Amino acid sequence: MNVLKTGLLLAVLTVLLVLIGQLLGGARGAAMAFTFALVMNLGSYWFSDKIVLSMYRAKPLSEADAPQVYRVAREITSRAGMPMPKFYVLPTATPNAFATGRDPTHAAVAVTTGLLQLMNEEELKGILAHELSHVKNRDTLVMSIAAAVAGAISMLAMWARWGLMFGGNRRQGGGVLQLVAVLAMSILAPLAAMIVQLAISRTREYSADDTGARITGNPHGLASALEKLHTASRRLPMQDANPATAHLFIVNPLSGGAIAKLFSTHPPIEERVRRLRGMRL
Repeated sequence: MNVLKTGLLLAVLTVLLVLIGQLLGGARGAAMAFTFALVMNLGSYWFSDKIVLSMYRAKPLSEADAPQVYRVAREITSRAGMPMPKFYVLPTATPNAFATGRDPTHAAVAVTTGLLQLMNEEELKGILAHELSHVKNRDTLVMSIAAAVAGAISMLAMWARWGLMFGGNRRQGGGVLQLVAVLAMSILAPLAAMIVQLAISRTREYSADDTGARITGNPHGLASALEKLHTASRRLPMQDANPATAHLFIVNPLSGGAIAKLFSTHPPIEERVRRLRGMRL
């Protein structure tokens, strides 16, 4: 069901992209918008892991530096039938983690120094199982595609607004109605794309929680870890977190009030914990 929902949401993003391209330039504009999205998707497919690891100044984490991480990871990957990922550490006291990479053979898991200091072994096992579930379920690839298409929509919408400001009065055909349609689409399409992207992200978080708990056989370990992460992140939010990559982390690294929570890339921690505590394996 989650896979079907994700596929439908990605289809909605693609339709939005093509529609705004068609409004800007007819059939040719729609084709160009679709081509633009494909180029961005290819870039995300090949380079998204390197970009995000560089963005957070991640350093390789050796087994000598974190033997517990490697011991736990070997157990998880053996149970899940996956190869070992590469491990990186982010130099921040805020506890958090994320996975990246286009498939299990090109996966990387990054953990913060704060997370390594905070978690016991069962909680660490739950977190690593969650992150490796994102890789196993191809969530890292899906979210890279969603982010790329949403980014393309936002860029085309910006071009549309600039076109209306500097060339709208010279637009041929359609007249006022066409100008209004382009203006409405340039405003509403990025908002709709953001909402769809958030829906995809939240769906994949629930799915990774479920898969990770089934791999370890202990949903309570992940539930306890999420509670600790939530408390620590509120007390010590990540200062250099980029909103464009917030969906990658196991808990939202951004701080904010009610509006920020409404547009959060993650489901409420309370609901995630409730589902995990209620699992019967």
